[in-house]
Amino acid sequence: MPRISQVETRTESGAAGAVRRRLFAALTCVMAGASPSLADVTSLDLTDTTADASLPRESGGQSAELLSAFFGLDNGLPRLASRAICRGAFGKDGMPVIFSTEIDHTTMQAGDFRVTTASGATGEMLCVTLLPATDGGELRTVLLVGEFGADEADPPVSVEIVGHLHSIDGKLDFRGAQVDVTPLAPGPSLVMAEIADPTAQDLGLGQRRTDGDDCPTDGIQQAVRVVWAGGVTLENGDEPGDAERDLYRVTVRASDGPEREVTPAVLADLGDGDNNHLLCLDTADAPISVAFPAGIFTDPNDDLNPATSVAVRPAQ
Repeated sequence: MPRISQVETRTESGAAGAVRRRLFAALTCVMAGASPSLADVTSLDLTDTTADASLPRESGGQSAELLSAFFGLDNGLPRLASRAICRGAFGKDGMPVIFSTEIDHTTMQAGDFRVTTASGATGEMLCVTLLPATDGGELRTVLLVGEFGADEADPPVSVEIVGHLHSIDGKLDFRGAQVDVTPLAPGPSLVMAEIADPTAQDLGLGQRRTDGDDCPTDGIQQAVRVVWAGGVTLENGDEPGDAERDLYRVTVRASDGPEREVTPAVLADLGDGDNNHLLCLDTADAPISVAFPAGIFTDPNDDLNPATSVAVRPAQ
């Protein structure tokens, strides 16, 4: 494992120091288990090398869409990113992009993505990676790394898929999907929630420290996976605990119709530095929506989350 110097862990003042500390914690999760599998989840290829398989954008009730593009960091990736993500990432912009389905990582190239700024300029892509969201069921968040404009002078405004990037089941092609970029200042919001598939295959793409914990089996009836626009922690950089678990509100509907609010019995998928949480429920009632209050979680840019809610997708 590459050594992490004390210089990179020193305390810094102001917003830049907060950014560095949060990203250091997340990237250390990646570096702690660094292995040759890094190449499987990160691409520096600026051309689309996936053949056109004539796949549709929509099939069987599913549509290949981009749900979110979050301008998380403006020239803010720390030095460690050049080892944990890709060479040259230090000082670059970071933008998580979230897909409507999990993607086939073998069809992902950096050249599949085009970022456009407010002036109409095209951003400069360096690499893209699935890290650290690589657990089973999580392969829908891709971090773009490069130069995508300046927050105040010429910010990024849209992301488009211009290459052939397929869904994990090989049925959809995301080429042509586009989404507006959430600017730098707003904090992270909930983007998606779904009933987690307990049989989802873990492809072993992440290193051991990017493997979040699972829901316990005792007393748990089902789990809802929530996906934030970007990685979230508490203001001090810690993972959420029981206090934050109690702030999640899940609306569920009984089989005979009445709805009620419940809190998760357990909050899981922690300790891996990504943008996913598992809400472990001790009820079999159908989850309808998830809500979370403002001012609790921060992104790597030290922006607090707004009050946020999202509908729960039914199991596929």
